[in-house]
Amino acid sequence: MSQPSLSTTLRFWFKLGLISFGGPAGQIAMMHDEIVVRKKWLSEESFKHALNYCMVLPGPEAQQLATYLGWLLHGTKGGVIAGILFLLPSFFLLTALSYIYLSYGDQIWLSSIFEAIKPAVLAIILITAYRMGKKTIHSKLLALVMVLSLLAHMVFAIPFPLIIFISALVGYVYSRKSSALIVPENTSAQGHGMPDSAWHILLVIGLLWLIPVIALITLGGWQNPLTQMSWFFTKMAFVTFGGAYAVLPYIYQAAVEHFQWLTPTQMLDALALGESTPGPLIMIVAFVGYLGASAQDYWLGDSHLLMGSLGALVATWFTFLPSFLFILLGAPWVEKTKGQLKVQIPLQFISAAVIGMILQLAVFFGFHVLVTESFTLNISGLVIALASAVALGKAGWSILQVIGAAATVGLVTAWIA
Repeated sequence: MSQPSLSTTLRFWFKLGLISFGGPAGQIAMMHDEIVVRKKWLSEESFKHALNYCMVLPGPEAQQLATYLGWLLHGTKGGVIAGILFLLPSFFLLTALSYIYLSYGDQIWLSSIFEAIKPAVLAIILITAYRMGKKTIHSKLLALVMVLSLLAHMVFAIPFPLIIFISALVGYVYSRKSSALIVPENTSAQGHGMPDSAWHILLVIGLLWLIPVIALITLGGWQNPLTQMSWFFTKMAFVTFGGAYAVLPYIYQAAVEHFQWLTPTQMLDALALGESTPGPLIMIVAFVGYLGASAQDYWLGDSHLLMGSLGALVATWFTFLPSFLFILLGAPWVEKTKGQLKVQIPLQFISAAVIGMILQLAVFFGFHVLVTESFTLNISGLVIALASAVALGKAGWSILQVIGAAATVGLVTAWIA
């Protein structure tokens, strides 16, 4: 493994934030492809160990994984930089699109680009599942866990957190019986050990939460929408397991039905924007915060830009702040579990279940991308998906090149139309 400089990783995380399309599966694929396969900054074992931990946490797993990997490379400072830079491009883009959405309505050329990117994203998800499965599924038992996880969610609608819990539990029971069917991993230590005092981290993150809350209460009172957003999104970050798709119904119920920050149509538009832009899918909270705040009395002038931007910032801040707490406190402990069979085998079962969930996402995403509203095949989408898969799997294209080519196709299509 090669050790990059902090400035090198700084540029990398910002670039990744700009191109990280595809939701959690696509973003995990990009990190794996760049950090493990191409740059060789971390080992396959270190990457999977970090991924397994992030998958059992509440909140956005891709951003948490970026924070963990940054911590492995450069300690606490590296983790904070990775986590923030992974989010920044998405935050500014969603805030800008929220302004365009309220000010100018639909942008046909932008919609065309997004429609062309979606099949490319499907190819990224499938290639990810293949590459991870090739390195993770070393036995029939793990293959069975993968298939059962896929069916459990797709057919029986079993919640993702429950699937992960059951997989870990079965793995733990199995680890006490036999390890004959499991290939042990190379568990050489990698990382920076214990960060600064855990109490120091708790204090800093606690103040970063408390000071904005006090400021919002002082400015607008407890019932003000921005104050309510701070509490709601904090609670969401701690109680919502299972990734963005598991969180979205919870956000919909609160933002549309309870607080009435958005209409049902606006919430669907938020999901479309989130699926078509880089960064974590859960970054649609910036859109929710923007629209929810812009509908209120303007504290900051007569334009919805400043008030909406403050709402987007509040929603984003309180959604992602707990993720830094989970990683900076938990990563040192997780690294110490390397080499412990009673931990390694359950984590391998979790890895197999995660691949099953990625395949389930591919089925869900593929249906919506490749099947039209009239239940006919989207030929152009299928062609883009196949071409993207060949470019990624055979031609050696990077994900950025594939996304760029798909976006160009969408732009040309809009211009011709």
